[in-house]
Amino acid sequence: MVALAASPLVDTLGRGALAIFAYAILGVVMLIIGFYVIDWATPGKLSLLIKSERNPNATLLTGSGLVAVGLIVAASIWSSSGALHEGLLATAVFGVVGIAVQTIAMLLFDLVAGISVRELVTEAELQPGTKLLAVTHLAIGLITAVAVI
Repeated sequence: MVALAASPLVDTLGRGALAIFAYAILGVVMLIIGFYVIDWATPGKLSLLIKSERNPNATLLTGSGLVAVGLIVAASIWSSSGALHEGLLATAVFGVVGIAVQTIAMLLFDLVAGISVRELVTEAELQPGTKLLAVTHLAIGLITAVAVI
């Protein structure tokens, strides 16, 4: 009798654990894609700028971009309403859109505001323009995340 009563619980827990695992893997993949897109949009190799040169500008821009991607992925998961396949697809699509919007915004700031990402990541000291772009990344991520919900 006890084994029969536990069966729906075990089934629910198993499906929940599978969903958590699937969303976590997708989230990590989206963060990796986000990192490489940010790397593509900035001069130099980000991993070298961050790890070897310890460049605070490259680190802050990359970190803020990845947090923004995380916000978008989290909002996509939140809005998936329990349908795993549809939720994973929506999370992937919205994550890619969010990464594209962030990249475009970063490049537009380069043109419109005259804040050159290329120049910022060559500076050894943290620059005010980097702080502005980092906040912009977060704002775009938050706006995109709320749009998803």
